[in-house]
Amino acid sequence: MKDIATLHRTKEILAKHGFSFKKSLGQNFLIDLNVLGNIVGAANLTPESGVLEIGPGIGSLTEQSAKQAKKVVALEIDQRLLPILEDSLAPYPHVKVIHGDALELDLETIVDEEFTQQGITDLAVVANLPYYVTTPIIMRILEARTPFRTLIMMIQKEVAERIGAQPGTKAYGSLSIAIQYYAEAEVCFTVPKQVFIPAPNVDSAVIRLNIRKEPAVKTLDEKLFFEVTRASFAQRRKTILNNLSSHFGKAEKEAVEAALHEAGIDPRRRGETLSLQEFAQLADALLPIKKR
Repeated sequence: MKDIATLHRTKEILAKHGFSFKKSLGQNFLIDLNVLGNIVGAANLTPESGVLEIGPGIGSLTEQSAKQAKKVVALEIDQRLLPILEDSLAPYPHVKVIHGDALELDLETIVDEEFTQQGITDLAVVANLPYYVTTPIIMRILEARTPFRTLIMMIQKEVAERIGAQPGTKAYGSLSIAIQYYAEAEVCFTVPKQVFIPAPNVDSAVIRLNIRKEPAVKTLDEKLFFEVTRASFAQRRKTILNNLSSHFGKAEKEAVEAALHEAGIDPRRRGETLSLQEFAQLADALLPIKKR
């Protein structure tokens, strides 16, 4: 039987089950085996690997992961796809589909029960993420501190560029910092819209996030670190002093300026020029203000 991702088989599956795409769920299914092969290849799977997939659709990427991994667990929010997946993935008994929203499911328990307790320790996320919830899903996985080695994800090209951006570039912002704090980010390749059915309105890219054993920088208060990074980009054209003074209150402007000097940062700089290390130093210097 032909692979699910061939155009003929995809159309056949959709027609058989009378499936119609839901725009609200960002459903765009991949129909290019080369692209799918490259996505799975980027994860460096072995016959001992476990894969978590979010938004399997009709199973085209799931099938390619299943050919290489020991077990694949796919989380699908759309109930209409469950009978389709049961049918299309029948040749792969080591695939398990769980119905639910990845943002609400207990990922820690799923990973523990489906992989860790079964002795599967080399874990990867391999997914074509729904574009409307890309950032919350990535952050949900990273913040859960689940033991994944790597996350390979097809996302909007523009979001991929922001995630992998370096200080001093236009794309660099609080999202770049939040993700690079937990993982080393790398854009693997871009993907044209023609390889999807239906074609999305934007170009896509595959990003690899290799999870760090320890966060990229040490900080006394992680919550404050993220708060400071978000506040520093509140208005990109403003200096870091003005953004942080707006955030902590005008009455604290002198204290904020003193904290910037203590961290060795010129108050006239903009947030987009600061490295993760500089933000960590700054957050630590701002701790006394936060505690007031």
